[in-house]
Amino acid sequence: MIIPKKLEFAHLPTPIEKLKFRNRNFLIKRDDYTGSDFLGNKIRKLEYLLYEAKKEKADIIFTCGGDQSNHARATASAAAKLGIKTRLYLWGNKKIKKDANLFLNKMYGAEIIYMNKKEFFKVDEVMTEKRKELIKKGRKVYVIPAGGSSTLGIWGYISFIEELKKQINLKNVQGIFSACGSGGTAAGLLVGAVLNKLNLKIFAVNVLLAKEEIRKKILQLAEGAKLVYKLPIEIDEAQLEIIDGYSNEGYKNITDKKLKLISEFSRSTGILLDPAYSGKAFSAYNDLILKKGKGNKVIFLHTGGIYGTFSKRAKYLEHN
Repeated sequence: MIIPKKLEFAHLPTPIEKLKFRNRNFLIKRDDYTGSDFLGNKIRKLEYLLYEAKKEKADIIFTCGGDQSNHARATASAAAKLGIKTRLYLWGNKKIKKDANLFLNKMYGAEIIYMNKKEFFKVDEVMTEKRKELIKKGRKVYVIPAGGSSTLGIWGYISFIEELKKQINLKNVQGIFSACGSGGTAAGLLVGAVLNKLNLKIFAVNVLLAKEEIRKKILQLAEGAKLVYKLPIEIDEAQLEIIDGYSNEGYKNITDKKLKLISEFSRSTGILLDPAYSGKAFSAYNDLILKKGKGNKVIFLHTGGIYGTFSKRAKYLEHN
């Protein structure tokens, strides 16, 4: 078995807390506490990816995402810490107000290339071509896929399971519930569970891709890591459950019903959930886990994203 090396940027271990909401007890893993700049689940993946980028002596990093991408912002922040430039290919309009994550990207010195939705479908091809152009000019370019979701990046959540084992007896836990965009977090959790011989169900709340597409991607990432790192495991597909239907309004939008729930949750717990990921995931968790009294058996993973709330603060305030 090969275990890749990583940087030590995230503030780990993140705490696991016992909370109560609507008279229902539950467990929450606070990956929104990984650091005020990096903030959230993305830095766990980036620790591995940026170690490799540094090893390859990259002088610029390409990555991509939505205009309020938490991953893009975390990459810009962590790369700045290493003294490496970033170029972000973002799905959005260059005329949009530079707020929230976009504001932070500028503060971290990132170059931003805006793309419309149609252009963004080919973002991987664009980054590959632009990388070739810069290499011809003597630059060293390291490309990170959306969300840091690669066979290397998912080690952030393979190793997460080891951290969690030290905090709680996972034999008493039935599953982990998390938002899912690019699939890397779910893939890492799945591999980590199997590697540690834990019968944990990984609940992935789909916020972006078609259900079968994201399931296929997660399993491909898991199988890829198994092959590349010679892991002595067999991936059990039954341990992965895709929760669909909680982002029908679209990745960049959120319904008033979910915002009401997020507002109530904030007032009740002092924890703010973002509109693209954790807010939608908690809506699913509330319906499928809390209402059934299973909150002590299924851990809610708070993946961060708080900066994304500022771009929608007017809508948030409508429910306060």
